[in-house]
This record gives sequence, C-alpha cells and structure tokens, in this order.
Amino acid sequence: MALPNLSENLTETHSAEQKTPETKQVLPSLSLDETIEQIIGGFGWSQFLQALLVSVPTLINSQQTFISIFADAHPKWHCNLNATCSPKSNICQLPKSAWSWVDSSHKTIISEWGLECANSFIMCLPASSFFLGCLIGGFTLAIFGDFWLGRKKLLYLSCLIMCIASLLTAFSVNIWMYSALRLISGFGRAPIISCSLILLTERVGKRWRCQIGSIGFFSYTVGLMSLSAIAYINRGSSWRKLYLYTSIPSISFCIMTYFFVYESPRWLFMQGRDKEAVDVLRGIASIPVKSLDWYTSNIPLRKEISKVNNPYKVMKDLCKRGWALKRILASMALGLGIGMAFFGMLFGVGNLGFNIYLSVVFNASMLMPSNLLSLVFIERWNRRGSLFVSCIASGIFSILCVALGRGREGIQIGLELASLFCSCFAYNVWRIYTTELFPTSVRSSATSLARQAVVLGTVFDPLLTSAGRRNEFLSFGIFGLAIFLCGFFLIFLPETKGKALCNTMDEQEQKDSIIV
Repeated sequence: MALPNLSENLTETHSAEQKTPETKQVLPSLSLDETIEQIIGGFGWSQFLQALLVSVPTLINSQQTFISIFADAHPKWHCNLNATCSPKSNICQLPKSAWSWVDSSHKTIISEWGLECANSFIMCLPASSFFLGCLIGGFTLAIFGDFWLGRKKLLYLSCLIMCIASLLTAFSVNIWMYSALRLISGFGRAPIISCSLILLTERVGKRWRCQIGSIGFFSYTVGLMSLSAIAYINRGSSWRKLYLYTSIPSISFCIMTYFFVYESPRWLFMQGRDKEAVDVLRGIASIPVKSLDWYTSNIPLRKEISKVNNPYKVMKDLCKRGWALKRILASMALGLGIGMAFFGMLFGVGNLGFNIYLSVVFNASMLMPSNLLSLVFIERWNRRGSLFVSCIASGIFSILCVALGRGREGIQIGLELASLFCSCFAYNVWRIYTTELFPTSVRSSATSLARQAVVLGTVFDPLLTSAGRRNEFLSFGIFGLAIFLCGFFLIFLPETKGKALCNTMDEQEQKDSIIV
C-alpha cells in the first residue's frame, strides 16, 4: 500500500548511492522528521494492523464512558391494582404499596437502592464522579505519556485501571462505593483517547495522519453501538451484568495485545532510545528494504533531539512561551464547549421521551456518517473553517431543539440528531487539530491538558441532564450556547492543514517565526 512514486524514488536514490560513493557527499542532509517521513510516509499493512490494535482501547473507553446511561437510568413503574394512583402521579408522594417497578428491582441502581426520590446531586453523583476522575487523571497520569512511560505503556496501563475498576463496580453495595469506583475508572480513562490518537498519528506520514486518526472515531462509535446492544440483550437482568460483560473481555484484550503493539518511534528518539526507534521503523516501514537500510543507517547521525527528563518541565515550557500558552488556552476553550455539547446530548437523549435503547442507537448511528465526513473531507477543508462552521451549526440546532421541539417529538429528535452530527464532526476535527498544534516533546501533555477542558465541561452534563427533565433549556439550551460561543476562540489559533509535525518547542517556534 506504499506510494509507488515514493518507493521508486527511494530505490533510485539508494542505487545511485551504491554506484557512486561520491554521491553520498551531494545527497541532501535530512532532518530527523524528514527521515521518519520518508520511511513511514506511505501506508502499509503493518501500519494498518497496528492502527486497529491501538483503536480498540477507544472502543472500550466508549463503553465505560456511557455505561451509566443504562446502569443509572430511571426505570419505568406502574400502579398496582386497586391503588389510588395514576401514571402522571408523583412517585415520591405515593405509598410504596401503590406502585411497582415494571421490570426487576435490580435493573438499575435507582431501583435496587431505592434512589427514585433522591435529590439531583445523588442522582448524578456516579456519572459526575467518573468525569471528575477523568479530570484528576488528566492532570496527574497523562503527563507521563511524554516522560518515562511513553505512549504505549500509558495507553494500556490506563485501559487496565479503567477496566479493573469497572469489574469491581459490579460488586458495589451502595451508591457511595459505586461512585468511588466510577471515579477510579474515570481516573484510568483520562489519557486513553489522547494516547491512542497520538500513537496513531505519530506512526504515519502527514499525508495519512487524518485518515488514520479517524479510525479511532469509528472505534468510539462502534463501542457506543455495541454497548446499546449488550444493554438490550441484558435488559431484563441486573445492571451488574452489564459491567461484567464489558469489563472482562476488555481486560483480556489489554493483556493479550500489549505485546504486539509498537511504541511511537518519534517518542523513542526523544528519549534517546535510537536503537529501539529504528527497530520500530523497520517494523512499520512503507518503503522497500534496500531504501530502508540506507535511511536507518543514517538516523543515528542526527542528534538534534534532546531527551526529556522532567515531566513537569513540559508543563513549564507550555506556560512560559507566549505562543504555546495562547494555543493551549484557546484549545481548552474550544474543548470545553465542544465537550459539553457532544457528551451532554448523548447523556441527555433519555429526556426526549423515546425508547432509551433506540435513542442511543439513533445517536450512535448519527456518529457514523459524521465520522465518515471527517475521514473524507478533513484533509480537503481547513481545520479552522470546518471547526467554526460545525460549532455554530451545532449550537443553532441545539437551541432550536428546545425552542421549536416542545410537544413535537419528531421535530425535536431531528434537531437533536442534527446538532449531535455537527458536534461530533467538530469533536473529531478538534482532536486531530490539537495534535497538530504542538511539537512531539510536549504533544501528549498538551493534548491531554486540552482534553481536561472537555472533561471539565462533561462533569456538569449529568447535573444539567437531571435539571433538564424539568426544564429542557437547562440541558439542550445550555449545550447549544456553549458550543456556539466556543467557536469564536479559533481566531487565536493557526491553520495546520498540510503542515509537518515539529519535534521540539524551539523547532516549532522557529517554523512559526518563518511563516509570520
């Protein structure tokens, strides 16, 4: 699957170097980034298989993120015979003998632990605890992706923490233990998306960066759809089985596939582990072996990349340089609005009055064409323009969902799906965009920090969803305003379409000064 013209050029270059030793003196000296680009600039089967393996943790992450939609749902109830009640009665004002749950009392945590009359804080505590754990994990665990753990180890360690905590959640005895374990699960989940995306994009050339990054988007969608299928099959059973059915296979996958996934060669070079980096490049190269031998034999001569020794120095570098600070703050503002809208609509879909299983399937199905649109057009459209249009459109549709959809379920679900479509596209572009804004030396920390803004917005989504059961504007109205306003922060960010990834802060700064 390598590009034919690239392979031919590299083979000719190697042949010329073999025939005339003097040629070595006139061959252009390539930087480390240019050398890596030549070796992995195409797209081979090895890179494709690696991309599939690295994308599965994103699928697992999707399941654990949205599992509370079903496990924490408000189950249906009905009036008992000879009881003085009606379906419109307030369940909290009725005696226990007057009503019963339609399904088993163990179907969700609400029915099992008698939380039907609990206040909004208790209702949203488990879901908010999960995202609070993400927030803590993003500031403590995620920085090690640029330090001694690296992308691969951090990805699988995070996935294991999340899944083991999810497994233990199935044995919770009350809401407090349940919420604590959800917090731990969220703590582990924090770096998964950014690590997976970085590991994908750092192992292909810039031509394939967006396309390969989109694999993670599809994986995320498949995770949500598979969760809905598992929940539907398990609809008559306890919520505990839902955690067991999603966590046990995930733990097994993480353990088995860890040994088959390569580390990022760019990160290995940053750590001074040249031999390991060369071995990885040999494993994922998209050029002929003869050309590969010539390029890899010259890599050790290039020492322009220094080893990163202190993870906190990364954060200091981001704050002390004006251009980097401006980028990270604008990226976080974008992430706050996009995350609040995207995840809020997925969590709040149960408020629209539709069957919860069909509602989740409709929303998950809408993510697929949005992901496909991202895959096809992300390399053709400018990052800033496409992000701005999608943010504005999503905000307008979400506000119209509240203004025009009251009492008209068909119009309301249509506007909600349109808003979700646009917010999903914006989220996909934003994820790719943030990886391109920062050099290799700080990319993991910077993207993880930007994602904390997404998580911060999502922490409030369960509370807004709960309040939206009484007033829809407090959910979909606020979601729309958030993503609409965040789009204007794009004026502080540069365009990155078609630009090569830089390796160090100095290199990025130098390149930006030349462009200016």
